[in-house]
Amino acid sequence: MGNDDIDYNIVFPEVLISERHWRGLKQPVVILLGWAGCRDKHLVKYSSIYTKQGCITLRYTAPLKTVFISESFGYKELRHTALKLLETLYDYDVENNPIFFHVFSNGGFMLYRYMVEYLQREQQFSTLCVLGTVVDSAPGSGNVTGALRALRTTLGSHINVFLRYLLMALFAMTVFLLRIVLYPVTKFFHKDHYDAMMDRPAPWPQLYLYSRADRVIRHTDVERMVGVLRGKQLSIQSFDFATSAHVSLFRDFPEDYCSRCLDFLNSCMTKSEQTKLKTRHVI
Repeated sequence: MGNDDIDYNIVFPEVLISERHWRGLKQPVVILLGWAGCRDKHLVKYSSIYTKQGCITLRYTAPLKTVFISESFGYKELRHTALKLLETLYDYDVENNPIFFHVFSNGGFMLYRYMVEYLQREQQFSTLCVLGTVVDSAPGSGNVTGALRALRTTLGSHINVFLRYLLMALFAMTVFLLRIVLYPVTKFFHKDHYDAMMDRPAPWPQLYLYSRADRVIRHTDVERMVGVLRGKQLSIQSFDFATSAHVSLFRDFPEDYCSRCLDFLNSCMTKSEQTKLKTRHVI
């Protein structure tokens, strides 16, 4: 399905499954934001973790040109996409359901950054209730080598070799120039996703899943973000899978991965319901 110019997929679980897991509560809407080059068939494997638990799932992956070109040049095309995805919640009348994010790599994190900004700054989204976020293999900062590895993997072998290396060279020069050399100036016009989320992070609980064996996103970048957010007194959890390649945590450790995600979701739901009860008692 789609909303205007974005191509997403939304799945509603069977009523009996939702009732069994959530027992009269509104089931969570899990928004999954794929990594650059992610195909929907890959994202389905992750969304099924939540669908089996009676959650509504909304899947979306930003186009390659948006992640690798638009953002690199400071054109905030993803901001428009973020707005459309949040408006989709109203299109399907689930704006009163609790919202939960599952974000993959920098491709998903860039889009997530803009959704967080809308949720924090725009009055029209002030009534949305966000439970928490799982971040898989992100975020990374200023890693040109890792970005090139991601782009090379994404382009694959179906593209002409000369064209592939030409695109990679142009991308590397652009990132190095705009995001490293000139960044002290360009950040005033377009702050990158890492710094933006560090300066004004999402206030809800977050779980960072990563691996020190990741050759695209440095584990030190993830750990630095986790440390800064904990210093801001936010509820932050993290786990290092140690041996997995980039966005391969679920593939390598399916049971542990699912357990961590669902335990975190259930914990966020419990905290949300407890907060609502306290609010009612105060009133």
